[in-house]
Amino acid sequence: MQWQDAIGAWHSSINVNDSAPRIVSLVPSITELLCDLGLAPHLVGRTGFCIHPHEVVQNIPKIGGTKDVNIEKIRALAPTHLIVNIDENEKPCVEQLAQFIPHVIVTHPQTLEDNLPLFNLLGGIFNVTERAQQLSQQFTDALSALQLSLPVPLISQRVLYCIWKDPWMTVSSNTYIANMLSHIGWQIIPTGTARYPVFTWSEQLVNDIDLVLLSSEPYRFTEQHVDALEQQCGKPVLLLDGEMISWYGSRSIAGINYLRELVAGAR
Repeated sequence: MQWQDAIGAWHSSINVNDSAPRIVSLVPSITELLCDLGLAPHLVGRTGFCIHPHEVVQNIPKIGGTKDVNIEKIRALAPTHLIVNIDENEKPCVEQLAQFIPHVIVTHPQTLEDNLPLFNLLGGIFNVTERAQQLSQQFTDALSALQLSLPVPLISQRVLYCIWKDPWMTVSSNTYIANMLSHIGWQIIPTGTARYPVFTWSEQLVNDIDLVLLSSEPYRFTEQHVDALEQQCGKPVLLLDGEMISWYGSRSIAGINYLRELVAGAR
């Protein structure tokens, strides 16, 4: 069979036992997903941000960051497959790697539900469909449980999700993060036209929001930032586990359960 990735490229299924793929992943959440699909023995390279599951990935060579990879180190690993993401990896770098890596699989989940075709894509290419189906069922069960736990009618909150400081940065309404939060009625307030816009604090902005969210990644916001910002803007500020909100793949299953906890805590 053949499977189509995020840019429309087709990939044939392989038999991991016969073909012994050598996979480099430049996406932290995809690295975790590959491990959960049972493909860790075939991972030959990862970024320094690919930290889950720790006991597994610590033995996989690092090849740089998501945007500053070591091209020659990757070449020396002789990978057969490269997995990248449109948001997280730079196109010129991917094009350079594609010159010597036969198979480049591009991912781009933009909604929570996009995790299901993501499971199918990687499960299909690497012929681990049974495990992919198990993850899909766990995902579907978690999403159903979340929907059953939500109040009716859904309580809407206008939120500002902060991912960086100096300069302050947030996310737009067409991101995976925004879609994730929309499942519990939390709507991102637009602050610009960019996908990840820089913003400045203003009286108008503060008046437009109900809740400020500080993510634990990529900027490491802490409870000290929460206290300081609450005093500054006079609105409730909540520190969130950024991995639970922004990581797709198998982490999304735990992320859905995390959303349930957020809703329960807000009641």
